[in-house]
Amino acid sequence: MIKPFVLCTFAFLMLKSQFISIMQRSNITTIAFRLGIFFCLLLIPSLISPAQKNKHNETPASVEQFPTPPDAENRLFYIQRSSNTNTILYDANFTTDKKLDPKNPVHTYWIRYTDGGKKQELTSIQRTLAYGLHTSPIKGEINAYEGHFLAYRKRRFIVKQDAKGEAIALFPINGKMQILKKVFVNVDESGMMPSVIYVELWGKDIATGKEVYERFKP
Repeated sequence: MIKPFVLCTFAFLMLKSQFISIMQRSNITTIAFRLGIFFCLLLIPSLISPAQKNKHNETPASVEQFPTPPDAENRLFYIQRSSNTNTILYDANFTTDKKLDPKNPVHTYWIRYTDGGKKQELTSIQRTLAYGLHTSPIKGEINAYEGHFLAYRKRRFIVKQDAKGEAIALFPINGKMQILKKVFVNVDESGMMPSVIYVELWGKDIATGKEVYERFKP
């Protein structure tokens, strides 16, 4: 039997340009399609993850047991999936004068824990259809950018610097813009095609600094 990820990979390579064209539309049907594509790519480690599952590196049984990426001064947030421990990081890009880079305010890349924890840049496929971001300056605000995942526009975020000059990503958590720190996607891979069981968001209240959390099914 042909494995599901082989079928999806073949279809993706054949129809990449059509996917990009379709996702640029804005009606309800294509919004749903973009969401499907986004989570399809999230759940296919052989296509999106730089390494396939490592039989000698078992996936933790719970999110609490997943590795925590090392702290970085410019860290915004990161995404992990139950498929494996490979982690996608989103760091702020600064210019020499310590301002967000207007051309590319966010740097997105992997930490490949299934390959010794080394860093790796996203491929063009990953950047275009899954983890890449679109950002644009916010009119009337200095050094602030609005953005969204290229394949998922339902929840938009803001990247800016706070009063201390530290970069933060504000993201809707429980209906309020909060400081996003971590995303976890729990998936079911028991069927022909993987599906999202739920998504978890961790962050901090922008006013009080208290931890906030949301779990939802997209």
